[in-house]
Amino acid sequence: MALYQAKADGRATFRFFEPALDEQVRRRQELRAGLRTALDRGELDLHFQPLVRIQTGEVRCFEALLRWQPPSGGAISPAEFIPAAEETGLIMRIGEWALRTACVEAAHWPPFIRVAVNLSPVQFRSPDLLQMVAGTLAAASLAPGRLELEITESVLLQDDQASLAILQELRRLGVRIALDDFGTGFSSLGYLLRFPFDKIKIDRSFVSGLPDRRESTAIIRAVVSMSQSLGISVTAEGVETAEQLDALRRLGCDDAQGYLYSQPLPAAELTTLIEGPQYRSGHSKV
Repeated sequence: MALYQAKADGRATFRFFEPALDEQVRRRQELRAGLRTALDRGELDLHFQPLVRIQTGEVRCFEALLRWQPPSGGAISPAEFIPAAEETGLIMRIGEWALRTACVEAAHWPPFIRVAVNLSPVQFRSPDLLQMVAGTLAAASLAPGRLELEITESVLLQDDQASLAILQELRRLGVRIALDDFGTGFSSLGYLLRFPFDKIKIDRSFVSGLPDRRESTAIIRAVVSMSQSLGISVTAEGVETAEQLDALRRLGCDDAQGYLYSQPLPAAELTTLIEGPQYRSGHSKV
């Protein structure tokens, strides 16, 4: 266990065994075992969080987010169970279910509202990805342009030439592509030059510094200016205060997502966000 922990921490280092390592292994084993039946037992669900047009307050898109609620205890964080699903390969089945469910839900929304679904690096490497996406859109009768697939830079790191080719094929289907967690990797700017992303999502770590931190303001201003020149939409993640929203508005950011507007909600609770008054005041409706 100590050996694998040392490898996980970057190699060329050492770790002593600690009881906590044993507990981590036991926890991962429990998660893997539970995930194998979670989907069949109906324990997985999708919640949706709105992406809101900053200038007008209208909902432009909903991001689909996985939730796991085992009957034996409280909800398990996606940050904990998604890595376990990737390690076991279960993310393929779970990811396909999530995409299918999100597209079916979106088909009932007004046609100007899109749905965003995250693609795991494991899913992205699947040879059946294009066929799966095309088949899901057809089965849900959802126009391809209403689906946004969100990827992180980790998707592109292993074999960026092959990955860029896959992105081009997805683009030919008519699907929109968003680069998530922008600014946290080493090569993000380079990828913008090599593939015409439809959207970039500024990581919440930059937004949290607004409006007082000068570095956050300078970085977001530069990202927005560059994106406007390239014709790429910009969404700020993790917006939690009216002050952050005002700063993003002044900086020219297109859309915002975060608890200031709404926490992720079950599909059945989205009606008021879709049909009710828009977020013109910049305050949450829930």
